[in-house]
Amino acid sequence: MIVILYLTMRTCSLCGKGTKIGRIRSHAQNRTPRTYKANVQKVTLVMGEDKISGQFCTKCLKRLKKETKDQQKTALN
Repeated sequence: MIVILYLTMRTCSLCGKGTKIGRIRSHAQNRTPRTYKANVQKVTLVMGEDKISGQFCTKCLKRLKKETKDQQKTALN
């Protein structure tokens, strides 16, 4: 199975989270289109001897940070 992932600006390299389109509702119930942008950071991660660079959403960064912390903890035990 071949998976092709088209990456655009403001898209997470890991999970693919990107810009979503929605609407704002005013008190008078007027609809106005708007975009909800993902919090994407340009980061270079060092995992062991590997360096991974890309744009990652903060949720993925938090998960990767926790995984590396757990790996270090198990390596010490």
